[in-house]
Amino acid sequence: MDSRLSESASTGNIDALHKLLRENPLIFHTISLCSNENPLHIASGEGHVGFVREILRLRPQFAKEVNKDGFSPLHMAAANGHIEIVRELMNVDLKLCSAEGREKKTPFHFAAMKGRVDVIHEMLGRYGECLESVTVQKETALHLAIKNSQFEAIKVMVDWIVRMKKEEILNLKDEQGNTILHLATWKKQRQASVIELVLGSGTTTPGLLDINAVNGIGLTAMDVLQMFPSEAGDREIAEILQRAGAVSARDVTTPQIPSHESHDPEPDHPRTRQRSRWWAENMAEYFKFKKGRDSPSEARNTLLVIAVLVATATFQVGLNPPGGTWQDSYFPNQNNSSGLDAPHLAGKSVMGTNDGTTFALFVASNSLGFAMSLFVINILTSKFPMQLELQICLISLFFTYNTAIASIAPSNVRAFTIILTSVFSASIPPSAFLVKQVMHMFKTLAKDIIHRVRPDPTHGHV
Repeated sequence: MDSRLSESASTGNIDALHKLLRENPLIFHTISLCSNENPLHIASGEGHVGFVREILRLRPQFAKEVNKDGFSPLHMAAANGHIEIVRELMNVDLKLCSAEGREKKTPFHFAAMKGRVDVIHEMLGRYGECLESVTVQKETALHLAIKNSQFEAIKVMVDWIVRMKKEEILNLKDEQGNTILHLATWKKQRQASVIELVLGSGTTTPGLLDINAVNGIGLTAMDVLQMFPSEAGDREIAEILQRAGAVSARDVTTPQIPSHESHDPEPDHPRTRQRSRWWAENMAEYFKFKKGRDSPSEARNTLLVIAVLVATATFQVGLNPPGGTWQDSYFPNQNNSSGLDAPHLAGKSVMGTNDGTTFALFVASNSLGFAMSLFVINILTSKFPMQLELQICLISLFFTYNTAIASIAPSNVRAFTIILTSVFSASIPPSAFLVKQVMHMFKTLAKDIIHRVRPDPTHGHV
């Protein structure tokens, strides 16, 4: 885009726009060839109503274009709460409020996430179907508003849902099977009586709101409250849910058990064991990292925290091994060898003196964990600012650990300990990385070979 056109859009200068059009009447056509962003994106984000009106008069099709990030001008206006611009853009096409951008999020979704109440009123008043749009994670605008704690937006949308008699939207589930009641309970949202508001909305059509809906891992809203306890008014939330008839998933499924089994008090009943295994497996699946759902940056930060904790723990245990170190030196007198303690030097490991094999195993496993954690930290912080300085710190920490371990090792295992800490523990992390790459290569090669030799079902031969 021409820099002068971009500047006029960011400042809302209509005179500058017309001057550019006089100089180059085809300037708008050039934008379509050279850039994914048009001046309407910029002006909508900045809130220049007059400039937006003029662009829409000259080039209304700009309202339907998306920029390089996958957002339309209405996405920009809705997220920033520019209500007048929202009206102007919706005059072009009402369905623009349901136009899908990145991750299938619509302008209405962004208005809900940001709590733009005026924009929500405007969109629902003119195109109520936008309430039914879901993201790629199957989240409705209500899901997003609850996740972002936009209480006024939640109230407005629930009121509109009741008014339009679309209470079934309250039962829609996201990718994880969570309804808005699951999320509101998990977020402990009692402010503005969000939970009471959601539950109360179902009274217009008794039985329509599924209070005991079960999510992807078999939990109801009551289970979510009990599994994630806090001090944020759990008792009050539990009372609200109980008054509405909420129960745990176990109580929901109990009536489905045949009568001759339902009264069996045996805690080790096969059905009970099967349900316990199902819960454990699904719980593990729920908390697993999933590509596309979980942010890579959050996963990296989590791994970095874990690696730092492992490095800290192994470093501390290495300097303070089980049993501690001798506080004095002791050499039994040849004339009096009845001492119970073996000969030792101050500062040497008690474990190493009494049992060299156990000490060697301890040093090997602890050093491996320490070296691997430093290796992970180095990978996760690659291309960070001051990378050289950080690597010097990690190398210094590694040699400090090795020196400390060698200094507390008794003479009978000192040489073996030095080999373990300096050679074995240092070589294993990069070796493991190389082995992983080689295994991946062989796996890919094996798949290719199998694919080549597998008989062709359409021809009946190899």
